[in-house]
Amino acid sequence: MNRIKTLIMGAAGRDFHNFNTVFRGNEAYEVVAFTATQIPNIEGRKYPAELAGSLYPAGIPIYPESELLPLLAKYGVEQVIFSYSDLPFAYVMEKAALVNAAGADFRMLGTKETQVVSSKPVVAVCAVRTGCGKSQTTRRVASILQDMGYTVAAVRHPMPYGDLAKQRVQRFATYEDLDRHECTIEEREEYEPHIDRGVIVYAGVDYEAILRQAEQEVDIVLWDGGNNDFAFYKPDFTIVVADPHRPGHEISYYPGMTNVLLADAFVINKVDTADPEAVIQVRENLHRMNPGATIIEGASPLFVDDPAAIRGKRVMVIEDGPTLTHGEMKYGAGYVAARRFGAAEIVDPRPFAVGTIAATYQKYSGTGPILPAMGYGDAQMRDLEQTIANAEVDLIVSGTPIDITRVIKVNKPIQRVRYELQEIGKPDLVDLLQTRFKK
Repeated sequence: MNRIKTLIMGAAGRDFHNFNTVFRGNEAYEVVAFTATQIPNIEGRKYPAELAGSLYPAGIPIYPESELLPLLAKYGVEQVIFSYSDLPFAYVMEKAALVNAAGADFRMLGTKETQVVSSKPVVAVCAVRTGCGKSQTTRRVASILQDMGYTVAAVRHPMPYGDLAKQRVQRFATYEDLDRHECTIEEREEYEPHIDRGVIVYAGVDYEAILRQAEQEVDIVLWDGGNNDFAFYKPDFTIVVADPHRPGHEISYYPGMTNVLLADAFVINKVDTADPEAVIQVRENLHRMNPGATIIEGASPLFVDDPAAIRGKRVMVIEDGPTLTHGEMKYGAGYVAARRFGAAEIVDPRPFAVGTIAATYQKYSGTGPILPAMGYGDAQMRDLEQTIANAEVDLIVSGTPIDITRVIKVNKPIQRVRYELQEIGKPDLVDLLQTRFKK
């Protein structure tokens, strides 16, 4: 039997999971290559033989997505598996048209083939876009479940930017674990807040192996989604976060709309800073697409150690990187705090940007006068550090979820902005989770 020559388009996350669950050990297919985008420095490597299995003793090469069409011809590709997230529908169909015109089929794998079944209850927290407030929602859910007497592990959507074989299964319970695994800024932003609350975090590459290890030490598995991807595990309860700062995106981005259709409950976050008409629009869109799901409104109140330190200062704002880049947000909590607490000026970082940070602004030209906390590896962290050093400002206002001074040197005073989910009205997440998981 001739194996179907297959190429997987991805961004070092869903692509590897789709391979592991559908194609690894499957003699009907030959995966000839991965392509990668969104994430720096992923291409040019291999998906290692240790993870790829016996059918791929040399591993599988990873190429930049810019080489997609030549790769289809080079390998005689018969089907392309589209496996990354947070994209407008028009972009996805543009890729489909390119692939079809080259003669290959274009597929997107669904939940039936890719969701792993757990022996423990699974609560999934997903979103309609990057930057909706999924992380603080996950933290809130973890705290509620802990208060109910359950032990919880947060299994985080993959961010495997290092040695893939070493990152097969990762467990994080302390800051030392973060250092030992050489975590990037992006990984620390997701893991540290859980660790601070006594929640174990799992991540890596092989998500069935991750699940089986997590099941050994917890009562409930909490899927902590990434971007707007749908869960890798079959959930018993799905919470989907939406953002009224981007009304309409909940029904026009892939695979965020998949999450809308799968949701048991929605959290419309940031209603305290959004246009009321936008909140209504998002609510109506969610109800129209999934009338059976409960809708909760929530706020993300800001906490700053010393708000007076911001007043009258020339500040530079740092925000979560992916939220500003492929998440397309113009600002985040740091910018809101700088405005709210009276900064004299929010200084544009772009004239001070160097190296990969300057390249990020070129690639994501819609990013506004905010510094994305990009840190995919040591070189980019040094560029971020130098950009901050170059800036002619009085103060740094940091809206990232971590203490950024733990990983880079900051030569200026800094004020951190923290934010947590606060539900408004009833029912709230406590009501829903106690109803579903009461002992």
